[in-house]
Amino acid sequence: MRYARSVCPLDCPDTCSLRVKFENDRIVAVDGNPDHPVTQGAICNKVRNIPDRVNHPDRLMYPLRRVGPKGTMGPFERISWEEAYDEITSRMKQLIEQHGPESIMPYSFYGNMGVLNAEGMDRRFFHRLGATRLDRTICSVAGNVGYNYTMGTSAGIDAEDTVHSKLIWIWGANVVSTNMHQVVYATEARKRGARIVHIDVHRNRTSAWADEFIAVRPGTDAALALGIMHVLIREGLTDSAYLAEHTIGFDELAAEAAQYSPERVAEITGVPAEDVVRLAREYGTTSPAYIRIGNGLQHHDNGGMAVRTIACLPALTGQWAVKGGGAIKSNSMYTGLNAERVERPDLLQNPATRTVNMNQLGQALAIEDKPVKFLFVYNCNPATVAPDQNQVRRGLMRDDLFTVVHDLFLTDTCRYADIVLPATSHFENLDIFGSYWHLYLQLHEPILKPMGECKSNFTLFKELGLRMGFEAEAFDITVEQMIREALDNPANPYLEGITYEALQEKGWMKAALSGGSIFEERIPTPSGKIELASERMRLSGMSPVPTYTPVRDDDDTLPFLLVTGPNHNFLNSTFANQEKLKRIEKRPLLHMHVNDAAALGVVSGDRVRVCNGRGEVLITVDAAENVLPGVLVTQGLWWEEGNEGVQAINTLTSQRLADMGGGATFFSTRVTVEKL
Repeated sequence: MRYARSVCPLDCPDTCSLRVKFENDRIVAVDGNPDHPVTQGAICNKVRNIPDRVNHPDRLMYPLRRVGPKGTMGPFERISWEEAYDEITSRMKQLIEQHGPESIMPYSFYGNMGVLNAEGMDRRFFHRLGATRLDRTICSVAGNVGYNYTMGTSAGIDAEDTVHSKLIWIWGANVVSTNMHQVVYATEARKRGARIVHIDVHRNRTSAWADEFIAVRPGTDAALALGIMHVLIREGLTDSAYLAEHTIGFDELAAEAAQYSPERVAEITGVPAEDVVRLAREYGTTSPAYIRIGNGLQHHDNGGMAVRTIACLPALTGQWAVKGGGAIKSNSMYTGLNAERVERPDLLQNPATRTVNMNQLGQALAIEDKPVKFLFVYNCNPATVAPDQNQVRRGLMRDDLFTVVHDLFLTDTCRYADIVLPATSHFENLDIFGSYWHLYLQLHEPILKPMGECKSNFTLFKELGLRMGFEAEAFDITVEQMIREALDNPANPYLEGITYEALQEKGWMKAALSGGSIFEERIPTPSGKIELASERMRLSGMSPVPTYTPVRDDDDTLPFLLVTGPNHNFLNSTFANQEKLKRIEKRPLLHMHVNDAAALGVVSGDRVRVCNGRGEVLITVDAAENVLPGVLVTQGLWWEEGNEGVQAINTLTSQRLADMGGGATFFSTRVTVEKL
């Protein structure tokens, strides 16, 4: 028996340090590393079950070529890496000659959050190739852009300081399922007298843990925040000294907020007027007050503006000046690495190369002028994850589209793959991991030899680059060399003292933040102040101050607004093929208000058809009072493969883009429901 140190690779803010138990060179258990300052020995149930993932009998171990029809899970035949590389490179060269390099397109996201295997050698390869560029905006970009308009960067307070907060608002996040160490810190704060309020569209595990749950209609978060501002300003609960010294645009914001009386906000949001007043008074009289801004509320048409609006609240009461006060949307800036050195955009020979938004994969695969002829999928499962699944799958079925998938398993996307390549787990890779919540960088050294014939993303794209004849100085390098390049980032002073050698010795190092946030040192907006009114937004044709715009859909006459959030035991579609975790989740459910269910003549356990102009899904109802009337919620992205009767919920979601950054609008989906 032996133990090894590892890092959780999942797209999760906690980026936990892991303690891995081996027996006979086989991983048999995973727990949290008790020595890590944030992890402190605690991890989620998903990762506790990661040995079943890495040792899964269905793990891909060698390259495969399709010999059966597309749209089916095979049959595939085993081929060698030499055969796979020969076919991939010969097709790429032929397509470049006949149709140009833009006929080739990557499709990836953060199935593995290791910098070198998520956004390293792959970026170099596709830049040098001249392939169609992918705008990877499916998750957090709308909110980040909105937050940056207010604060100037993707940064908030040190997560460890939230133990000092006296009022904690969890806004648009199910942190019990998606940010468990924030729950640990908030629970400690509660022991010290803090109160915790959960603001969301669905009563879930976080609502049960919090002291109070505030149910809000999907997409109306900006209106609620403006209503809170209205009361703060009306009742003199703002910090005039802080506003005068550290902000611009207060008078413009106050004029906008004046239009959002508690009564009007109640009509828009479903939050009673008296609760709007009470929330504002509590926020205006409690310090330090902290807001954890989640990813959920940004997945609307108005998601960027919603986050921008909420980000203004701490400035109104001067919370950035108080330890434990302020907000966190993302803290990725503090450990930001040298992306230019890692990704090498200078290798792209044509700056005008087209860009495709990953939320519009279905549309991209339907382009007739200069069509995409080669799709390279890795770190992602678009046949489950991408919106508007019917159009996506029609595109994947094209006879003239050659698709390569690099993964650990035969996912739903592999139904459409021509070649499938076996990927290593993160346990088998050297890589570096940051967090978008806490402030620690971690080095991961491989604790397993590559299983079977599996290769990492780094190795795959390095070897493809060399076979394509690309420059040795960019491709004939080691992972260690690239990590050193990543750490060499003079633009980020918070990396001071963090070296490869120090990470090897310690495993992790914290960003060199002298205070509780960057905003104690400087406010990195163009004005040098928190921008309650933004000239950049004005020049871009947007409202310079926060405002509320209703969500929309292709058919606004449909009666229900559907929100497709995460569940507790999957992470997007990761883990959705593990039987133990599927048994815990049981089956996909449609959460519906009991009055809506009664009007349709259905009860919990009944099957219904949920549909709109994009498609339909059959699903089981859970009728209760966990959502407001007119709101539906499903949780988790279930594979269709291995789950008879399950359909991709993203059949219903739209390729429409959010108001900022090209973000996704998964949660602004209008549907109707029919009893079966």
